[in-house]
Amino acid sequence: MRYFLIVGEASGDLHASHLMKALRQCDPDAEFYFYGGDLMSEAGGIRMEHYKTMAYMGFIPVLLHLPTIMHNLSACKQAIQRLHPDVVILVDYPGFNLKIARFVRQHVGIPVFYYISPKIWAWKEHRIKNIRRDVDALFSILPFEVDFFEGKHHYPIHYVGNPTVDEVAHYRKNNTETHDEFCHSLNLPAESPVIALLAGSRQQEIKDNLPRMCRAAASYAEQGYSLVIAGAPSVEEEFYAQTLSALPDSLHSRVHIIQNQTFRLLSHAEAALVTSGTATLETALFDVPQVVCYYTAMGRLVSWLRRRLLKVPYISLVNLVCAEEVVPELVADGMTVENVRRHLGYILKDGPHRAAMLEGYARMRRRLGPTGAALRAASEMVRLLRDRQQFPDSLSFPRPPKSLAP
Repeated sequence: MRYFLIVGEASGDLHASHLMKALRQCDPDAEFYFYGGDLMSEAGGIRMEHYKTMAYMGFIPVLLHLPTIMHNLSACKQAIQRLHPDVVILVDYPGFNLKIARFVRQHVGIPVFYYISPKIWAWKEHRIKNIRRDVDALFSILPFEVDFFEGKHHYPIHYVGNPTVDEVAHYRKNNTETHDEFCHSLNLPAESPVIALLAGSRQQEIKDNLPRMCRAAASYAEQGYSLVIAGAPSVEEEFYAQTLSALPDSLHSRVHIIQNQTFRLLSHAEAALVTSGTATLETALFDVPQVVCYYTAMGRLVSWLRRRLLKVPYISLVNLVCAEEVVPELVADGMTVENVRRHLGYILKDGPHRAAMLEGYARMRRRLGPTGAALRAASEMVRLLRDRQQFPDSLSFPRPPKSLAP
């Protein structure tokens, strides 16, 4: 069968690449066309556009790049019409992907699957109308989404487990690098404890958060900790250098970067400062205590709006999965250098909050469920598509089997 996949950022590229490999296991004749990244290219198929030309977030960046976004949207629609795949698989990135779903439903008439559902439980809950109308099957990777979609909105979904569980487990099983080897490769002092800095995958996030993270960790760097940045694959090293140029020389010299090697960094980190997103989940699965910090301009206003607009009490996936505050969240006006420094001290070795956080991580793992998410999703997708081929007059897909979610 012919599959057309669309992702808009680095985490989607990672998850979609594993889904493609799993689809090929279930369908050896699979052909892939995609809007994605380097990892999807390694999985095989034809890349129509790189997600780097699509990864814009926020009103101003979207406005500035509107011509590019509109061009990509038009080109994507044309490609789907021309190729007429057996299915379009959307991966997160709802602003773009829900428009594609509407177009496919109206003009192409092929199935639309959504892998890694839009986070409408946090904001823009009205999008459930679009999903119900335009998406044939939704594959969720977060257990609490089952209650939201099925319990609250009576929209059946497939909870397949979380692919990050698989990705981290695979890396930890196959990684043999010692901490001394890691330090030596980055010219760090031998056996130096590491504080990982995960400042996001978009330039604006990095610009807002990274300098403050560095200043918050500065006193620990003076005590012998090494500060290492996880460079995002979609961001050039020159941008990091420019962002850090305003730091004092004494601090700048203590900050290191490894590009596109987040798992490697986390496997050697003692603690981490992390923006919200998939990175919070990855950090927890590596058993690295973390402080979630997300700075925004006009912090007081953003905090006020957050309390009134967000539908959930937390922003980190760790806390959302556990339904409790396992990791501290310092957001908007709460993300100050002093607050981050204080909470970081709580989770370093022998810190008073470290053990409790690790216990919370164990509860999170149990709720996420076992490995095998991509293969479960792929096998169900192929089954649905083959059933549809066998019964072409079917107007909808059947209700999914009982979810994995607890």
